[in-house]
Amino acid sequence: MFLVGIGIATLIHQLVPDHVDDHNPLHDYILTLLITFLIWEGNLIIDHRLNQRLPWLKRPALRLVVQFIVALVYSSLALLIPMKLYNIFVCVIPPDREVLLNKISLILGLVVSVIILTIEVSTQFFRNWRASLLEVERYKTESVKAQLQSLKSQVNPHFLFNNLSVLTSLVYKDQDKAADFINQLSKVYRYLLDSQDKELVKLETELEFIRSYVFLLQIRFDKNLIFEAQVPTPALDLYLPPLALQYLVENVIKHNEVSEEHHLMIELDVEGDVLIVKNNLQRRSHVEGTSGTGLRNIRQRYTYFTEKEVEVLETPDYFIVKLPLLEQK
Repeated sequence: MFLVGIGIATLIHQLVPDHVDDHNPLHDYILTLLITFLIWEGNLIIDHRLNQRLPWLKRPALRLVVQFIVALVYSSLALLIPMKLYNIFVCVIPPDREVLLNKISLILGLVVSVIILTIEVSTQFFRNWRASLLEVERYKTESVKAQLQSLKSQVNPHFLFNNLSVLTSLVYKDQDKAADFINQLSKVYRYLLDSQDKELVKLETELEFIRSYVFLLQIRFDKNLIFEAQVPTPALDLYLPPLALQYLVENVIKHNEVSEEHHLMIELDVEGDVLIVKNNLQRRSHVEGTSGTGLRNIRQRYTYFTEKEVEVLETPDYFIVKLPLLEQK
């Protein structure tokens, strides 16, 4: 800014030589530095205020027009008013010189304003572009972590051992049910593989998967685990992150007792564009250590698609999670 002021003052001296006899060139440099400071800092303040009231990301075209007009008017006033005061109180410039000096100063001042505006606009877009890239990379990383964790959760030895134990028992007791069990187990793993590269899936697809997943659990827990889904047809075409329901059902099983004395009920319902997952609360006395990554992962993944938040409610009798349902764009 200092160098720009010195440069403009020197240029004006070259373009408008032979000032009045009692004229002191030092005053010109001081005036030019003052005007440059006012224009420079004023434009930065304008940019900061507009960032609060009219952010670039929301309406970039309107922001560009508004900032250009405001900056142009301000810069003109910041240039002409000090020069007028200078002409009245410091040094009277001859009329023929004054007109030429005003024109040259105004042009140079506006050029500086346009340069500052261009730098600010370019900087803002570059920052937003870089932030978008970082956000995308962050989402990819979180998504991969979530998918990997889900896959680990399903392929861990306990899950396989439990299902293989159930299957071994079914083979001897009920071969037809054993065949159904194998079929549903294959659907679960097929879905895990098919959905690992998807950001969103239809609720209809996720429900088909969760029914297969719950089928495996119900064979294991018999009638002690009850699952009910009341989803209206229009909601089936809405979207949610894949495996979101699986996380929730897995947490329900992990934290609640399922026995003949304590039946566990998981209910799915839809209100508007919100999927409600509800279960009766009957905490286990002993629960394996948990980091809470399931719900945190779901919340994190939702932040990339919507400003709507995942709601978690707990009453003395129920644990409720509300998942926003999204429209694919």
